[in-house]
Amino acid sequence: MKESSKWNLLANAVMILFAALALLPFILLIIASFTDNQWATVNGFSFWPAKWSLEAYNYIASSWKSIGHAYLMTVVVTVLGTLLSLCVTTGFAYALSDTTLPGHRLLNFMCVFTMLFSGGIVASYYTWSQIFHIRNTMWALIFPGLMMNAFNVILVKNYFRFSIPASLIEAARIDGAGEIKIFFQIVLPLSTPILATIGLMTGLLYWNDWNNGLYYLSQRGGSDYYTIQILLNQINENVQYLAKNASQMGITGIGTLPTTTVRMAIAVVGILPVLVIYPFLQKYFVKGITMGAVKE
Repeated sequence: MKESSKWNLLANAVMILFAALALLPFILLIIASFTDNQWATVNGFSFWPAKWSLEAYNYIASSWKSIGHAYLMTVVVTVLGTLLSLCVTTGFAYALSDTTLPGHRLLNFMCVFTMLFSGGIVASYYTWSQIFHIRNTMWALIFPGLMMNAFNVILVKNYFRFSIPASLIEAARIDGAGEIKIFFQIVLPLSTPILATIGLMTGLLYWNDWNNGLYYLSQRGGSDYYTIQILLNQINENVQYLAKNASQMGITGIGTLPTTTVRMAIAVVGILPVLVIYPFLQKYFVKGITMGAVKE
């Protein structure tokens, strides 16, 4: 017992160390956002700054009307994109999990092929903007590159094949259930862990995405669809632009702009909702593992 207690103590200490290493960057980020800009410029960021300031957050608050709209767009895009992604991913994965499906090998090859080769940004941009015409629309933030991922499809397919009893599906077919009924009433209820995992990862991708906005949204026609990441990136670029061109533009008092700490504040504003929500969603990773089983 004593020996096992020592190992448990050592294991706990190691895990606490790793947890601290993961948390320290976030703590430094938050502290840096409250640091005085001039002090941070001279001394760098520290866990114990000599001067504190709210200058960075005052700068963000001055643009809160647009930031609030961007937050709403972020929530809409994240929720809608995640739901569509789960629908497409699970539907495709369920088809691939059936090895008797005609064309199964071809579909599986097409899925894996996209993990190895890509048409590139130019081809993708031309396809989405010239063929599907989603430029400067909300769909430009949902469809390109994020709605379906071949890696996620393979994960879900393997879960369907190896974690759901085949005898249960066969029993449902013998009783006359169709594929749609089996999919919605048997497969999905038993797939809560993988759905939660894929959903959370996809949601984080949508929340943090700004590349699609950079490619497909213009300031004239697509600014109404800016998400928080896109808008905060615009604010960051504006701060840098003002700092570099203050003299040419005749701007005085540019030294009061928190050009250094505002980047930290922007990062905090962007990730804070995720840090708050994530602990409440983590439980869904393991929910449903013991649901329904067939003993043979």
